Amino acid sequence: MFGSVHVTLAAGSLGGRVMARLEELAALTDEPGALTRLYLSPAHRRAADSLIGWFRELGVAASIDAIGNVVARYEAATSGAPTLIIGSHIDTVRNAGKYDGNLGVAAGLVAVEELARRGERLPFAIEIVAFGDEEGVRFPVTLSGSRALAGAFDPTSLDQRDEDGVTLREALIAFGCDPDGIAAIARRPADVLGFLEVHIEQGPVLETERLPVGIVTAINGATRLAVEMRGVAGHAGTVPMALRRDALACAAEGLVAVEELARGDEGLVATVGRIEARPGAVNVIPGEVRFTIDLRSPDDARRRAAVARIRERLAAIAAARDVALDIATTHEAGACACDPAIIAQVEQAVVRHGLRPLRLASGAGHDTMAVAALCPVGMLFVRCAGGVSHSPAEKITAADADVAMRVLLDTIRHFRPVRAD
Repeated sequence: MFGSVHVTLAAGSLGGRVMARLEELAALTDEPGALTRLYLSPAHRRAADSLIGWFRELGVAASIDAIGNVVARYEAATSGAPTLIIGSHIDTVRNAGKYDGNLGVAAGLVAVEELARRGERLPFAIEIVAFGDEEGVRFPVTLSGSRALAGAFDPTSLDQRDEDGVTLREALIAFGCDPDGIAAIARRPADVLGFLEVHIEQGPVLETERLPVGIVTAINGATRLAVEMRGVAGHAGTVPMALRRDALACAAEGLVAVEELARGDEGLVATVGRIEARPGAVNVIPGEVRFTIDLRSPDDARRRAAVARIRERLAAIAAARDVALDIATTHEAGACACDPAIIAQVEQAVVRHGLRPLRLASGAGHDTMAVAALCPVGMLFVRCAGGVSHSPAEKITAADADVAMRVLLDTIRHFRPVRAD
């Protein structure tokens, strides 16, 4: 029987040390009064330099690579051993919370700090990687650092520009990086045993289940659609209801249909996150509406089938109302399955700490998705209050951080390669 784990935190506890580092990182922002730390910004540089300093205080080599990641290496008991990578990201959305991404980096730092404090060397090296671009806020690209690590970075991304017209190449050079050296970041699969990421759940499941941590099984694949409906604008007082070709009324029926389809398919979520009606006057029948649909599922076949059903349903609604319809796919990403052996190893560590193991999928994207092209991957989720994320209201407890650290360290100490060297 699994019981509740009650953690009494003393000064200098693992969880307390993680929370202290997170507070220090949260002070490094480009926007006074809010946490905004964009890729290759001055705050990103300060955060990177702080991490390097903290690692070097432990006697752990650390540096910034060609794409702006911070990479620290804690050597194995013997030279030439393969590597277990632990990482997450230190960039944020605008007006962010303290824990998204940063938790995984702070957890890796404290794990190495604890191993060094105890003089423990393992049969493999440990690298902590703080990726610089997971959120994709500054440039219209994302996962740049983790893609580079996996050897999947697209060099044409260097020509992408931010809202000030600065290219990614120019920003990297200004940051002190060498864009021409990005290809050399790619690791050889034979040298890497696996990748672990500790991350807040960004959802309410763990809180509902009253559990501090959960084991991630997969990261949802996603499809994003841009929908445009075109009817006929007209006078709000003179056009009879039966003769209207109201694009907004058509869209409203479509939005309800999207919700109904998703509710009827367990494991699928669908969101209409943006809608715009034109001309937007109080006394004019809307003649044009544009909206977005975001569909996610850990099962790619289920997601693709849902996309087809939604397209068919919207087409039927538009035809019945004599409204023109265009649907464009703006984003397509396949689901990422975590490695079964790593899932089992993390789960065993959870059980050893007296917790009920809960497996769950991630609805949000993570660097783990990109690293999966390189090596077996796994994730540990940490409960966050209300499931709130990408907000200053984002919150975890020191007690939950402590449980996560103990599970992470247990996983590391018992880690077994999941494939031959």
